[in-house]
Amino acid sequence: MAGSAAVLEDSSLLSALDRRLVKLERVLALMSGLAIFSLMFLAVYSVLGRQLDKTFLAPFLDKIGIMDGPLLGYVDFIEAMMPIIAIMGVSYVARNGIHIRMDMLVSQLNGRLLWLFELVSVLLMLVLMLALTWGAWEHFSRSFDCSVPLCSRDSSIDVGLPTWPSKLVVPFAFVVLVLRLLLQTWGYGRALVLGLENPAAVPLNLSVAEQARLEAESLERAG
Repeated sequence: MAGSAAVLEDSSLLSALDRRLVKLERVLALMSGLAIFSLMFLAVYSVLGRQLDKTFLAPFLDKIGIMDGPLLGYVDFIEAMMPIIAIMGVSYVARNGIHIRMDMLVSQLNGRLLWLFELVSVLLMLVLMLALTWGAWEHFSRSFDCSVPLCSRDSSIDVGLPTWPSKLVVPFAFVVLVLRLLLQTWGYGRALVLGLENPAAVPLNLSVAEQARLEAESLERAG
């Protein structure tokens, strides 16, 4: 991106909804981070179990039932956590504009032309995400059936983990992202109609000095 991204706040309904949604997005991003940490913990546990099982501690470890060889179903746990790691934080990233963008053209635009370009981009993403959300929900619904054990029509290979919880993560995260894109559509549309210079609830490409100045002004208005 061209510079630091900032999301400004004001007293509008749009900004209030943005502040409410970002609380949920932060929780989801935290869950994604915790999933990554858990994955590292499982990797260490599995490796230590594999190594310690070859030492003189093996009989003792076998008696107490821990570290007895590599973790069973390690690959299954990785597959189950992958949607949380990869998707749960996507809406938070979109809100703050810290995803990868090719903004060589966008950085040269300003005013209503910039907001028009951003609005069209967000609308295209919104249409795509609505289609992906519908497809992800259908994929989840095919695996969820409470008439079978664990409500799952399919399971992982090694330890038989039900797959529907992981599949449910995807449409849920996509719904949150759709809500974010709707707010950004509102924000860019509002900026386009009113000709705003620095609209609220949308990521702005700002220099560090501009970001600090606008944040200070925002705090002054709030005070």
